[in-house]
Amino acid sequence: MTLRGADPDTVRAALESGDPLPATSGFAGELEGTLVRDVLGRVPVYVETDGRATPSASDANDAGEVRETREWAFEPGALEAPELLPAGTTLDLTVPDAGPERRWTLPDPTPESDPEAALEALSDAIETAAADALAPDREIAVAFSGGVDSALVAELLDAPLYVVGFPDSHDVEAARTAADAMGRELTVVDLEPADLERAVPRVAAATGRTNAMDVQIALPLYLVGERVAADGFDALAVGQGADELFGGYEKVVRLDHRVDAETTRAAVREQIASLPDQLPRDVRAIEATGLEPVAPLLHDTVVDAALRLPDSLLADEDERKRALRRVAADSLPDEVVSREKKAVQYGSLVARELDRLARQAGYKRRIDDHVTKYVRSLTPGVEAPEPPADS
Repeated sequence: MTLRGADPDTVRAALESGDPLPATSGFAGELEGTLVRDVLGRVPVYVETDGRATPSASDANDAGEVRETREWAFEPGALEAPELLPAGTTLDLTVPDAGPERRWTLPDPTPESDPEAALEALSDAIETAAADALAPDREIAVAFSGGVDSALVAELLDAPLYVVGFPDSHDVEAARTAADAMGRELTVVDLEPADLERAVPRVAAATGRTNAMDVQIALPLYLVGERVAADGFDALAVGQGADELFGGYEKVVRLDHRVDAETTRAAVREQIASLPDQLPRDVRAIEATGLEPVAPLLHDTVVDAALRLPDSLLADEDERKRALRRVAADSLPDEVVSREKKAVQYGSLVARELDRLARQAGYKRRIDDHVTKYVRSLTPGVEAPEPPADS
């Protein structure tokens, strides 16, 4: 029995009750011969798809006979043909041809009629999540971009701040001004092209992904994690989940070709549903540095509170992530609360510099998906596992 993210009793209770949000930060692993993964897929777990099995003494029957169980792992590189277990499902490891069984589904939104009550519930939930993150045996640092998401996490955890980026990047400048406004010290992890060349194979191997976008997003997490680990910390806290939960993307307001939804609320729900495929990339990039990833804004209590926000507290053309900004305004300077930020791959200039390296290596922009081809030239033998069909 090997579980990450929650104790066995909590997972058993969630299985019995069907509660998809049992006040955890996510969980996955083996529980009495069954593989489990939480409803948002916050802890990635992979299963072998080529039929390989291994004897498991923990699954011996009443007669003492040892059964074979399908192989699984928390990292894709440990398996020959890894496949992500879909979020919210279980898999009987003792049945060779068993498929995943849906056990949890994200609740439908039930908006609170009183906006102030919804904000109070969200504030309480975020404080609960922060308290859970502050385990006594953890030394935490924060991946800090200067935006409201990471700033709120940093304020609640009162942890050291680290920003990663090339010297002229938006994120480094934004983090410096935000840290100054908050009266906090900041460690800047300055990048150079050689850092990307060195890290690309490690990120691809850790995540099992070689497409340009995933690698560009994972690289800053890995590179800041390297420095944080070298400085003696055990965990890296991130603001992941805020954009999905609270309406941080322009597309949820514009309702353009990038979403299928016809309302902002439905578009937000669509973004939440994308988390199970995104999070393994981010989690594995951080874990590859030896750190434990901590995402307080993805705690079950915060997710539940976010699903109860009325439409007026989601997003519109004037303001995105309105509810989160209202809560953050109680503890952060106005200039940090109202700040918009760029996606990490652009704000850190990692995407720009990886594109430059690709072109220098002969992968010109006229070549279709030239950056992905460059990444794969650095990572022979790394094949991305197929994402689950319902992720």
